[in-house]
Amino acid sequence: MEYIVAQYLIRTIGPHADLAEAGLYGFKRFETEPQERREADAEFHFGCLLSHEATTHSRHLYHFDFEEEYGTCELERTESGYRFMMHRTGGPSYLLTKEDGSPIIRTDFGADGAPDITLLRFGLWVMFGIAIAPKGGIPIHSSAIVKDEGAVLCLGESGTGKSTHTRLWREHIEGARLLNDDSPIIRMVDGVATVFGSPWSGKTPCYINRHYPIRGFMRLSQAPHNKIRRLGVLNAIGALLPSCPPAFAHDAALEDAVCDTLSDMIGSVPVYHLECLPDEAAANLSYTTIYGAAQ
Repeated sequence: MEYIVAQYLIRTIGPHADLAEAGLYGFKRFETEPQERREADAEFHFGCLLSHEATTHSRHLYHFDFEEEYGTCELERTESGYRFMMHRTGGPSYLLTKEDGSPIIRTDFGADGAPDITLLRFGLWVMFGIAIAPKGGIPIHSSAIVKDEGAVLCLGESGTGKSTHTRLWREHIEGARLLNDDSPIIRMVDGVATVFGSPWSGKTPCYINRHYPIRGFMRLSQAPHNKIRRLGVLNAIGALLPSCPPAFAHDAALEDAVCDTLSDMIGSVPVYHLECLPDEAAANLSYTTIYGAAQ
């Protein structure tokens, strides 16, 4: 099966290669006809027999615990690439590997029956992010709202109100609509900072295969008032980096690739900090500031 996400080609080979049929329904809208003459940007080979034993000369990059003790995962840097190990509490373990300079990602998902969907979704996200980072693509933790054929990305830690703020836009700003509520993909396209919908949208099933120029980024924090200010270059980078895949900050090559893309973007796209209440006035303030400044 083949999918195009943010203009990157994902190819899946082996058992459960049809990701929508396997349970990842968001991928259905990103299916494409076979691109036989095009090399994949990320080519997942399922059902491989891989050793889970620790490798020599590997370096631990990142550890992640899922919510409610569902499971854990570990990202390692090897001499020639990356290893991403995932384990469900009381259940199966999976491994994904990628060599530097190759689009091929090998995994034992599907080698022993139907894969765990939660781990499969996250494993695909991590390794797709690793594959596209050197090509200028970043999966960014945000809620993306579209208005007048432009998009605004709301950033912030979990629980700060990203989804609430984009909901307020939809409720109070005519024509505003959601593009993605968890992990859209950003990249430069012909010199324009652009955001793409993706098959990963958190708990909100919003899988829209469209893209828009970015009108602004906005980092949110809760406050007893509504106040917005535009950030300078250094603060803008600091506002965007925490919303990029956290594991990438622990690997020099991935971090450099992410910073290069963000630097290109903030040269033309404003970044704001919004201190806000969860109310209509906050939505109107952010809308008039970003869209008014861009007129």
